[in-house]
Amino acid sequence: MAKINIRNRNKGKYDKDGNLKKPNWEYRFEAAKIDGKRNSISKAGFRTKSEAEIAGAKAMAEYNNAGLKFTPSEISVADYLDYWLKNYCQVNIADSTMVGYRNIVNNHLKPRIGHYKLKSITTMNIQEMINDIALNCGFTKSFIRNILKVIKGSFKYAKNPANLIKYNPALDVTIPKVDTLKESEEIIILSKDEINIILNRFENSKSQYYAMLTAYYTGLRIGEVFGLTWDDIDFEKKTLTVNRICKKIEKDGAVSEIKRKRGIRGKASTKWYFGSCKTPTSYRTISLGDTIIDHLKAYKEYQMKNEQEYGDLYIHHYLKAEVTDNNKNVNRILSFPKMDFSIPLEETHPVFVKENGEFRGTDTIRYPAKIINGELGINFHFHAFRHTHATLLIEAGTPIKAVSKRLGHKDVRTTLEIYVHVTENMMDEAVNKFEQIGNLSTNLNNGGQMVDKNENITNIYS
Repeated sequence: MAKINIRNRNKGKYDKDGNLKKPNWEYRFEAAKIDGKRNSISKAGFRTKSEAEIAGAKAMAEYNNAGLKFTPSEISVADYLDYWLKNYCQVNIADSTMVGYRNIVNNHLKPRIGHYKLKSITTMNIQEMINDIALNCGFTKSFIRNILKVIKGSFKYAKNPANLIKYNPALDVTIPKVDTLKESEEIIILSKDEINIILNRFENSKSQYYAMLTAYYTGLRIGEVFGLTWDDIDFEKKTLTVNRICKKIEKDGAVSEIKRKRGIRGKASTKWYFGSCKTPTSYRTISLGDTIIDHLKAYKEYQMKNEQEYGDLYIHHYLKAEVTDNNKNVNRILSFPKMDFSIPLEETHPVFVKENGEFRGTDTIRYPAKIINGELGINFHFHAFRHTHATLLIEAGTPIKAVSKRLGHKDVRTTLEIYVHVTENMMDEAVNKFEQIGNLSTNLNNGGQMVDKNENITNIYS
């Protein structure tokens, strides 16, 4: 086994004034040979021998564990989940999914099973945790499925390829069959009266008003709405193109968590970005009606007027290409008032901005959502505009394939699964309509006989 050597590199050395140099302690130990030549790992700069010894022991332990910063046999579930998030999730999944996974880990898994050693966790431990969440937390079945997905995925990785455990204890864990579990979140369909009440309440808050109006007339997701720039709207062809989404990404989740624990307040550690759409089918061009076209024209004129009135104080936006921690290409939105010098970045023109040009992304809707649910008493979230748009199209008899394409769904099945309640109602309505338009002038009884208007019965098979 390799031995750690500790030495003071400045021992017996003097500075230019003839004084002994301050100690510079170094650790060094043998590593595997490279190309047949001896190789060592070392680090200097420690003030005391003790510091060098501690750092050397830690570095050697990490080296012996193939670079892992933990001992595989002793790692806790909490530390392993952090390792999984960083080394697998961060480089393989989308930013929004990563946020969801991190929240599940921090809010539900660590508090319940984080203190166990990874090698000691059992199927029983995990099943009891899932049972407790299902019975006592009031979550929907779909959210509990997400929790179970995170558990199974993380323990699967621990078994293979990480080889930290011999079997996956989450493999046979199931969601308990209890009647209190809701299948999924309620799909909110707004009535025309409710939409008018909402829009009237915010008619003087232009960025909020027009964002909600656009969502209602197009069925776009909230990230797609705030990802729009004026270049995406063709007033001549009356089309709107979805090319990107707006999202905010935490610069460093750990830093923001530390800030919260220390009670540090102030500006959020998140920045606004334009990123890739949810799926390939989310990239689409849809037709716009005259109503929303006229509204958007009026809103653009309003913005141009504001830009003239604010002058040098009006906020302009520029795109800076970056790569996220999970290796996704994004464009960070940098905002400045008008400068006297040229900015070497592409300027972009988001559609929904405040009066002074400030871009607040999807946070623009946070306040209206509180007012709509509280002051107006309307059950609401922004996605309700999308649900309402789709429902109205389906009820109007629009082919489901056309609705699916307009919404940017992966396939027609997705649309049918989400709006099954609408299609079921339409089936019932279709039967009622057929009863009216397809009803024969004479009726058949169960015996295969025709009943005429004079109640004379004859056998129709004779």
